[in-house]
Amino acid sequence: MIKIEHLKKEYPNVTPLKDVNVEIHDGDVISVIGPSGTGKSTLLRCINQLEKPTSGRIWVDDLEITARGCDMNKVRQKMGMVFQSFNLFGHKTVIENIMLAPMDLLGVSKQEAYDTGMRLLRTVGLAEKALNYPDELSGGQKQRIAIARTLAMDPDVILLDEPTSALDPTMVGEVQAVIRDLAKTGGTGPSGKTMMIVTHEMNFARAISNRVFYMDEGGVYENGSPEQIFDHPQRENTRRFIRKLKVLELDIESRDYDFLGMAREIETYCHRNQIAPKLANRVQLVFEETMQLLVPLLASPRVQAVCEYSEAAESAEWMIGYGGLRLDLTETDDDLSLALLRGMTTSMEYTFDEGQEIKNRLRLVVKTA
Repeated sequence: MIKIEHLKKEYPNVTPLKDVNVEIHDGDVISVIGPSGTGKSTLLRCINQLEKPTSGRIWVDDLEITARGCDMNKVRQKMGMVFQSFNLFGHKTVIENIMLAPMDLLGVSKQEAYDTGMRLLRTVGLAEKALNYPDELSGGQKQRIAIARTLAMDPDVILLDEPTSALDPTMVGEVQAVIRDLAKTGGTGPSGKTMMIVTHEMNFARAISNRVFYMDEGGVYENGSPEQIFDHPQRENTRRFIRKLKVLELDIESRDYDFLGMAREIETYCHRNQIAPKLANRVQLVFEETMQLLVPLLASPRVQAVCEYSEAAESAEWMIGYGGLRLDLTETDDDLSLALLRGMTTSMEYTFDEGQEIKNRLRLVVKTA
């Protein structure tokens, strides 16, 4: 088991990990996902101490590896890492690359290292490449060799840092297949390997994992099963990431808000996200009509307007939140404005929650055609 408490890693200009607290159980296969720059690779590198944490503590089983004097070379014999860039020795053959660490670090005989290496090459489908050099292999083949080299040490924990990110798209599948088989069979031993995989491939993460870490805001923002994270995310940033939502947030705090400035922000947002012109026009008009209808009715205007555009569905919706007493715009007396809004949306849903600071919420799904 790996236990992480209050892990922090900061650099001079950025702090990717602010407070990570999580437990990883024996046999877990964990996919680590999230936007770029949220500390996914940094977390893996802190676990195997390639990066020294700024603060916090990490245990592997009962050993605190962040403690002064911990022999990390010994720890790493049971904790393998597969990098984006393969890191094979170019002057050694494939089989020599795989045999090297078991012989040097574990004292395995040359014959035993060779036999294990060949068995692992057969496992990853590359036994015929045993005497080739790395520069004679494709990217996908090099990554499969790197995985075999890691397995040769028979580690209890395998950390994979975006193992397919440096590959041509046509080679991604072959590496994913090896990792998927490894996750199912537990590698070389009878017990399952504990694996953490940083990946941007969401379908792969869903298929291979029993747990998923979504990283954001300096830590493990949400942690759950693939079904929870991908189908029923509980937190807002997770939902937006999984559904590939592009978000625009606008705040109105006065009747004299910068209407033209916000119109330009919406136009820029639509252009940047390549929203189809007809849909972009409706996104703009729905906002304008809603604000012209809503703001004059508020005693003290405080409006939060959030537009979410889904790349996958090519659809957009506005979520309009505002304070004050119950005010349902779908029941307004302004029949003309309401008719215009209904003509540009497929649904208008109003909710009121007395327990929230922003009590009124109006969801407007913009028509796509």
